[in-house]
Amino acid sequence: MEEIFKSFLNMIQGTEISDYFNTLLANPLKIILAVIDVIIVLFILYNVYRVLKNTRAIKLIKGIIVLVIANWLSSIFSLNILHSVLGLVTNYGILLIIVVFQPELRRALEQVGNTNFKKWLEFEEQKEVECIDEVAKAASSMSKTKTGMLVVFERESSLGEIAHTGVTLNSDVSSELLINIFVKDTPLHDGAVVIKNNKIEAAACILPLTDKEGLDRIFGTRHRAAIGISEVTDSVVVVVSEETGTISICENGNILRDITEQQLEKELNKRLNKKASKIKKPHIVNKMMEKR
Repeated sequence: MEEIFKSFLNMIQGTEISDYFNTLLANPLKIILAVIDVIIVLFILYNVYRVLKNTRAIKLIKGIIVLVIANWLSSIFSLNILHSVLGLVTNYGILLIIVVFQPELRRALEQVGNTNFKKWLEFEEQKEVECIDEVAKAASSMSKTKTGMLVVFERESSLGEIAHTGVTLNSDVSSELLINIFVKDTPLHDGAVVIKNNKIEAAACILPLTDKEGLDRIFGTRHRAAIGISEVTDSVVVVVSEETGTISICENGNILRDITEQQLEKELNKRLNKKASKIKKPHIVNKMMEKR
């Protein structure tokens, strides 16, 4: 046993690690580059976690981490048979990840592809969304008449491709216009409205449907589209049910249901604007309808 712990200590205090740190200390520039390297890696890991944290993939990742640690310990303690088996699992782990995580990998790549890097490069400050009250007023009105509504707010992720599937409007946002758009049997009512820079960029847009399993049956196509677009972009979506008149808000693949006009206005301000909403905090009932 003593030999095992000695070999472990020798590995931790190995010449390669000490040489690496000696090299860093000898060159201050390499220290700066090493810090930048660590920051970039942590940033990437954080964003990967943020994308996957609400999916089944996070549990599988934890399982893979346990297998990697077990493989490492089996090597230290000379458990040869266990080490061989775990080695095979680890070697083919990348193929397992591609097969099992296919929906999550697709979602992550879509988020990267939809990111508006132009805003980053130009250091453009995000504008305050000033049309929230108009959207909330329209949602409240359509909730009373049980008229379906689907409004998507663009943030960092570009919704240009989504907007191109609909009819370009580029008009000011008003509750009256939104109500007219979503009135039944009108040319633009079937689809989503995309709001960008306080303008209605397009209407009658087609959104991707979520492929989440276990969603409640009360969710129709409109709600599944709202959840779907919030999964592949960082947009915030407002949806009014045509069957029940319930107002909901979607973000990051999650849905907050059965909220009032005041609650909707508060939640939109919290998500879209830097300044906190000045609306008095109401009692919010958060109903996550996805079955865990």
